[in-house]
Amino acid sequence: MPVKAYILVVTAVGKETDVANSIKRINGVKEANPVYGEYDVVAEIVTDSLDELNKVISQIRKDPSILRTVTLIVM
Repeated sequence: MPVKAYILVVTAVGKETDVANSIKRINGVKEANPVYGEYDVVAEIVTDSLDELNKVISQIRKDPSILRTVTLIVM
């Protein structure tokens, strides 16, 4: 059964679009958009397992422009 999650990302000032575009290139990411508010980017991820989801999250967090993330796994 596929695993779906949303990742809320806080970026360095002015890096929202760059981070969203970078995240979109990661396998498993279905959508990534800059947004206004407490978070700067929202990404939708769909993988085949929690292990794969963890790998995608690890790839996303490697970006030095990302300050913080929050992961919301869909029930």
